[in-house]
Amino acid sequence: MKRIITFGTYDLLHVGHIRILERAAKLGDYLIVGVSSDELNIAKKGRAPVYSTADRVEIIQSIRCVDKVFVEHSLEDKGKYIQEAGADILVMGDDWAGKFDEFKDICEVMYLPRTEGISTTHYIETISER
Repeated sequence: MKRIITFGTYDLLHVGHIRILERAAKLGDYLIVGVSSDELNIAKKGRAPVYSTADRVEIIQSIRCVDKVFVEHSLEDKGKYIQEAGADILVMGDDWAGKFDEFKDICEVMYLPRTEGISTTHYIETISER
């Protein structure tokens, strides 16, 4: 069984999220998704997500191509998460190209194209302006 792992915030779920998860799922037999904790998002983005960690986990669990969801608490533990999941392939959006190549010694690393013109940050800014 080929196991795929990916990570993300998945705040304000949109079609770009769905498309990359579906493409990742097609690369193997079992898709594992790490959802960044609220604390991790505050540390890396300087703001809390709109939806809580628990809500984002529940949303991602409801997507039919996703087999397992866990909470990512630390960027430094990404290698540990990959190994614990027994992942064969790490999939990330191509906006992260090259940033996870350090894990090529424990799994294949693939960067998939993002859906053009779609960004959670853009949606948050648009909503705030209104």
